[in-house]
Amino acid sequence: MTRKSYIICILVVCVFALTACVSLRFSQVDPAARDFHPQSIAILNADVGPYEEAKGIVEKVVADVLREKRWFSLVVDNQSLNNQIQANEELRNAMNEYLSKLKALNFSDPYLSRKIGEIIKADAFLIVSVDIWKYIVEDDKKIAKVSMGMKLYETVTGQVMWKAGHHRAESYMLIKPELSKVAGKVADDMFGYMPR
Repeated sequence: MTRKSYIICILVVCVFALTACVSLRFSQVDPAARDFHPQSIAILNADVGPYEEAKGIVEKVVADVLREKRWFSLVVDNQSLNNQIQANEELRNAMNEYLSKLKALNFSDPYLSRKIGEIIKADAFLIVSVDIWKYIVEDDKKIAKVSMGMKLYETVTGQVMWKAGHHRAESYMLIKPELSKVAGKVADDMFGYMPR
């Protein structure tokens, strides 16, 4: 093997090693997820906490990343879901009651989950929470930082099949990276661990 070929092989191995080393802050898969293979997924409203500027953006980014993966025959993005909720009173009432129970009691009502899934034709719900969405300065370095959590629910049972959390911080000098692009990388990293 020539020296040039040897160096190219080493570089390729290093690139694969570095890309394979992405690990999440945490990821937990329910044992029942082994038999869970959803064909359609809906992105529910994200919990953006104090980061109101992320509202609408994070749901679109997550839906776009899922569509690029082509794992699902149908990705119901948040805008489409909101349009359906506005047009269908039964769906609106079921969604309001489901999300109220989920937020107040941390209870995913299986009856409501199944009903919503049947109406919107989704096998799974994905709920995203934004923990950090900002530009900061750490040790004199300018950083764009995004941290998100995700929970994947099976609509038939209302069961959480997967939950994970992850963050990325990108340093910059002059030009700020768009937080939506950083969020896309966070979502892409996370989806590598999501059951499908």
